[in-house]
Amino acid sequence: MKNAEFSGKPRNSSPVSGEDIPAALRDTPDVAPRRRLSLLVLGIGGVLVFALLAVISGFLFAWTAPKKDAVSQSSPTSTPANSQNNNTDQVLGHLPYTEAPESELAAISADGRQRLRKVAAQKYQEMVAAARSAGVILTPISGFRSVKEQEQLFFGVGAQRNQTPAQRAALSAPPGHSEHHTGYAVDIGDGTVPATNLNENFENTKAFQWLQTNAARFGFEMSFPKNNPQGVSYEPWHWRFVGDRDSLETFYRAKNVKPTPTPQ
Repeated sequence: MKNAEFSGKPRNSSPVSGEDIPAALRDTPDVAPRRRLSLLVLGIGGVLVFALLAVISGFLFAWTAPKKDAVSQSSPTSTPANSQNNNTDQVLGHLPYTEAPESELAAISADGRQRLRKVAAQKYQEMVAAARSAGVILTPISGFRSVKEQEQLFFGVGAQRNQTPAQRAALSAPPGHSEHHTGYAVDIGDGTVPATNLNENFENTKAFQWLQTNAARFGFEMSFPKNNPQGVSYEPWHWRFVGDRDSLETFYRAKNVKPTPTPQ
């Protein structure tokens, strides 16, 4: 009888137990899917946290960043010269002007009450003579006006007519903002039809028609034509001298008024 110790069969013929299988080959749960799931969860969580931090950072930056003022938010190309209304010294659409020195004024009327600056007065007298030779009578209604005189004209007449300052400003400049202060502006009438003085009917007179054709030769132009950029009422009687450097700069400095092409 052969010794079982040396037989080719194992001593125990029962099925192999789990203890006899090496640990590396045992049927243990597969942990790889769990690991992948954990990594996926961590990845999604990281993205959400990053997105949340980005939103919070953006909010904090917007809250703490210095705010732009109204000027910086405007068009980068807008400058005070783009429009007369950009001038911060304006009052109800009128630009500021200083009074002409008394020493610079000369009479343009027979009684001496109406005056302009000397250079403007000389050109005005030349213009009057040229108009008279053409059968047109130009009459000076109002030349230089002081700020004090303008106060009465603006507030006194405005109260008499029950006008608000804005309504009054469409017809007369506030004190300190009248072209008449400069000594370069003059209200002109037609000596043959005084009823048209200081009203729009003046545009139907020979005086106005002559001025439209000839005033530029003497350095004068109409200050407030129809639909003027300052919003002042149409004043066909109001003319200003722009025939030298000082007068030109007085009325055109920082006003973005472009040249007007004319036929050669």
